[in-house]
Amino acid sequence: MIASLKQIRLLILGSLTLCASTMLAGVKTDDFDRIQLFTLKNKAGTEIKITNYGAILTSIRVADRNGEFADIALGYNGVEGYINAVDKPYFGAIVGRYGNRLAKGSFTLDGETYSLAKNNDPNHLHGGVVGFDKVVWDAKPIEGKNFSGLELSYLAKDREEGYPGNLACKVTYKLTDDNEIVMEYHATTDKATPVNLTNHTYFNLAGEGSGTILDHIVHLNADHYTPVDQTLIPTGEIAPVKETPFDFTIEKSIGKDINQENEQLQFGRGYDHNFVLNKKGQADKMTLAATVYEPKSGRFLEVLTEEPGVQFYTGNFLDGRLTGKAGKPYLNRGGFCLETQHFPDSPNQPTFPSTILRPTETYSTKTIFRFSVKPENGH
Repeated sequence: MIASLKQIRLLILGSLTLCASTMLAGVKTDDFDRIQLFTLKNKAGTEIKITNYGAILTSIRVADRNGEFADIALGYNGVEGYINAVDKPYFGAIVGRYGNRLAKGSFTLDGETYSLAKNNDPNHLHGGVVGFDKVVWDAKPIEGKNFSGLELSYLAKDREEGYPGNLACKVTYKLTDDNEIVMEYHATTDKATPVNLTNHTYFNLAGEGSGTILDHIVHLNADHYTPVDQTLIPTGEIAPVKETPFDFTIEKSIGKDINQENEQLQFGRGYDHNFVLNKKGQADKMTLAATVYEPKSGRFLEVLTEEPGVQFYTGNFLDGRLTGKAGKPYLNRGGFCLETQHFPDSPNQPTFPSTILRPTETYSTKTIFRFSVKPENGH
């Protein structure tokens, strides 16, 4: 039996009165009145929560091998946490108009140079000062065969955060009875513009706030990655992972090589790199990007995507200052991200797959996060 629209509970995020009264920068008073939290639940008992502030996936509750449920997504109990967060970690958010970095906050398109905020000095990061993670989206519950979902829409206006074109975006979250979170992205524009949308959920498969993720076992379906400079902008090289700490073609723990003396690991303070997925001539097809296994709980995550790359980030900038939903601090490397994407800085890198959307085209891409469990021996 699938979840009906009546089972999609509509809740208001906590402490909204406090938030509205503080008149926080970047969020209008009338927008506060529209902030909502939606809960989706499937027949297996898996539950996810999504707010239309930033299109943020705030919670993912899935069972372990013993049937015990835990929230495996880092985040906060109230919307004020997402607005006021130290260092803006982008927990669970949809980031755009361009996810990841653009070198020196600029790009040239059709002969015109566009200047953007350098909010990750000296570069532009995740759409700017008020990116898609900091706006209120229109939300509509949906349902279909074996899923319940939420459709979120936002119109980014011409020159918003410096980008050209009115960009009409739609992001759909679906929770299926097969324990999948399906994320679908669509966009159209009236002017040529770069677009690179992704979700920035931090996972800890042992449960949010349960220490580090260094013992998680990871496989990345990528023979190559894109090395970066000291500011985390790709050099343009597509380098083999073989015989480097970046080789996850054979599964290994995150902690196995993360502290090696390696210039790339020093630049990222750990893994914060784009991996070039093995598409084998299926550039726009759904393919496996990654798997992650947490031995103690048995939780197993598979990531499938139509995107050409995935940013593997190991929570290197978490430092214990942020407190999560269970009241526990988020330690350094207390969560990992698998951000499916086109490559960072693509508008400035002619050899990378193009991220330019034109008025005659539709941006359309899909990513799936699939959850299951493994027995204690991991097989």
